[in-house]
Amino acid sequence: MSTINIRLPKSLHKAIRDLAKEEQISINQFVATALAEKISALMTGLLMKRAKRAPSRKEFEAIMQKVPDVPADKEDQL
Repeated sequence: MSTINIRLPKSLHKAIRDLAKEEQISINQFVATALAEKISALMTGLLMKRAKRAPSRKEFEAIMQKVPDVPADKEDQL
């Protein structure tokens, strides 16, 4: 765990405090969860942008045809 100090407007602090109390969780847990949700949303957007740059299925298949057909290494076999 690490500690972070942030300055919040009183109105935002009150809202967090009230919502955390309503959810019966600590303010720390509320803020950590809210940050995790925001990070997840941003990462989803980034992944969608990256997915749009991906090759088409046809291009993917053409790329995969270039991979040599050799058995997997022993440690990679199921």
